Amino acid sequence: MPGFPRYAIYYAPASDTALAAFGADLLGYDAWSGSERSFPRDVIDTVPDWPEVTSDARKYGFHATLKAPFSLSDAHTEAELSAACASFAATPHAVPVIRPVVDAISGFIAVIPGETPPALQDLAAACVETFEPYRAPMPPEDRARRKPDLLTPRQRDHLDRWGYPYVMEDFRFHMTLTCRLSDERRRPILSMLQDRFEALRISRLPIDRIALFRQPGPASRFSIIGSWPIAPG
Repeated sequence: MPGFPRYAIYYAPASDTALAAFGADLLGYDAWSGSERSFPRDVIDTVPDWPEVTSDARKYGFHATLKAPFSLSDAHTEAELSAACASFAATPHAVPVIRPVVDAISGFIAVIPGETPPALQDLAAACVETFEPYRAPMPPEDRARRKPDLLTPRQRDHLDRWGYPYVMEDFRFHMTLTCRLSDERRRPILSMLQDRFEALRISRLPIDRIALFRQPGPASRFSIIGSWPIAPG
C-alpha cells in the first residue's frame, strides 16, 4: 500500500509503569501489546461519549511525539531504522526530567511538563535530525492536509524541511488524552483527569527512552515494535 507502513519515534513510558497504565486505560488501547483496554467505569459514567472523545488519540497510543509519523525512504529498511534507534539511544544524551501535569494544550487535554527543561527541546531536536534520512519525501496531499496557510512562516519552513511543522522552536512535549474540546466542555473533563493523575503521585518523570511505533495501514493503530533506554550523558 503506497505510503505504508508508517513509523514514528515517540516517548512512551515503560509498559510496567503506572503512567503507561493510566494512558492505556484512558485511551482504551495499549500500544505495547496492540490490544484493547476497557475504559474505567467511573470515566464512562462521568463522560458517556468518552470513546469518541479519545478516538483520535487512541489511534496513536499513549505517547509524546519526538519524530512525527513518516513513511520510510526507499533507501532504507525497517531493520535499518530499528538499528538507528538502538544506536541513537546508546549514544549518551542529557536525560530530561520533567514535572508532569495534566493540562490543556491547544484545546486538547494532555500530560505536559510543568516546566520545559532545555534538555527536552534538545532531545526532540536530535531525534528530528537523526531520523530525517529515513523519512520518505512528503506527498503534496500530506502537505495540504497540514493546512500550511494557517501555519506561521517558520512552521511552514519546518513542514517543508522536516515533514512536520511543530519541531525545533515550535516543539511542545505532550502526551495527548483527548480530542480538541470547547472551553465549556473541557473544564469538567480536565478537572476529572487532573484528579486521576494526581492520585498517581508522579512528581518527576525522566524522558529516558525512545520507542519505535509502526502503523501497517491507514485504518490501523500504531503499535510499539521496539523500545530503547537512553544512555545518560
